[in-house]
Amino acid sequence: MKTRLRELRARDRLNQTELAKLAKISRQTISLIEREEYIPSLLIAKRLANIFNEPIESIFIFEEEEL
Repeated sequence: MKTRLRELRARDRLNQTELAKLAKISRQTISLIEREEYIPSLLIAKRLANIFNEPIESIFIFEEEEL
């Protein structure tokens, strides 16, 4: 799964700690998601989508072979 999280965070000038507080998760979780080493739950994905005012599927992009 690809993610645009780092790009959106930079766009909105948020550091990992700030974003983590807004999403009510740890900074380490943000880091893992950005490195594409962790797939967030639907709840976390929805929180992140709401923070950036983007649809979930524009932040998290699944490759065809993953489906």
